[in-house]
Amino acid sequence: MTTADCYACGQEARFAELPPRECVVSDRHWRVAHGFNAALPGWLVLLPRRHVTAVHDLTDAEAAALGVWQVKLSRALRGVTGCVKTYVVQFAEAEGFAHVHFHIVPRMADLPPEQRGPGVFELLRRPEPERVPADQADRMAHTLRAHLRPSGQGALRAGPADALPYDPVRADRRDPAD
Repeated sequence: MTTADCYACGQEARFAELPPRECVVSDRHWRVAHGFNAALPGWLVLLPRRHVTAVHDLTDAEAAALGVWQVKLSRALRGVTGCVKTYVVQFAEAEGFAHVHFHIVPRMADLPPEQRGPGVFELLRRPEPERVPADQADRMAHTLRAHLRPSGQGALRAGPADALPYDPVRADRRDPAD
């Protein structure tokens, strides 16, 4: 597969034009999108901003930010959705989706037992009327941005072209020289 055949790279190529649901937040290494075709509000996808098809090929900087992003997004989802936990899953096996990506999925208290664990992926196979509509995914993106805003920072902007760069690795540090 070439990067031209990669959905994530195609989205990255039009980064400045992405709607909020396709760029909830980002930094120089990672972009967060609301999952498309999901029947669950807050289903997030964490993607490296460069084409990479295996976790072992992440740079040290990408790897360092990965864990921080996963925790920050999980905390934001808990704060916004009230989920009892989040699932973090990575396969990158589907045709056109070999680009490494992590599903960060809010597991709600009322999720039926058959949709827990790996069964949660059934929520990506629901008919269109059951999926989260684009406007709702955009609203969720704005809510999550506000929740993820580092303390002392102004509001995050609506579009990726002028979004406040957010570096989760540095967000909790006190020394600006770090």
